[in-house]
Amino acid sequence: MRKIYGIIRNKGGTSFPLIVAVTLALLIIFCGISEYIRLMIIAQGVRDAVQSSVISTVNDNYSEVYHGVREGYSGAYQPSADDFKESLDYGDIYKRLDKVLGLRSENGSHVKYTGNAVEFRLSDLSVDLENMPFAPSNPDNSEGFLADATVKLEVPVSFCGQSLPPMRINLKAQAKYMPLF
Repeated sequence: MRKIYGIIRNKGGTSFPLIVAVTLALLIIFCGISEYIRLMIIAQGVRDAVQSSVISTVNDNYSEVYHGVREGYSGAYQPSADDFKESLDYGDIYKRLDKVLGLRSENGSHVKYTGNAVEFRLSDLSVDLENMPFAPSNPDNSEGFLADATVKLEVPVSFCGQSLPPMRINLKAQAKYMPLF
């Protein structure tokens, strides 16, 4: 420890390489942290947009919901002759995402550009609507009209000017409709 302290205190310029090495190391660490934060911000923003689109889809199904107030449940059913039939509206989540995030449809995926560079790419959207059973035996609202969505997010990664393999994750969002009264 005294030797390092002596090198730093030495006025002969011998600490110059050490200072350069520490500065470069800190710069590389800072670049890695900033790239990680950029990826997390993009992923969180896309997840929030998918969540918003799924909530809109569930809200669009509100007009189709059979209001079983007395029974304490609700589901997407329409009267049909002397029975009820299931009526689900999947909406157009990609259209909502294109509008909210400013995406362009391209080769089966939806792409966000920053200038001429690709910022991220969405593909493989899957939406699963789970209708509440009609006249359930347990009407405690533990179930409900549920929408699950998953989408594949691909974000190009670069570090110190080098292109690395892109980050690929599956984002999941869920929304549930339950009547309050």
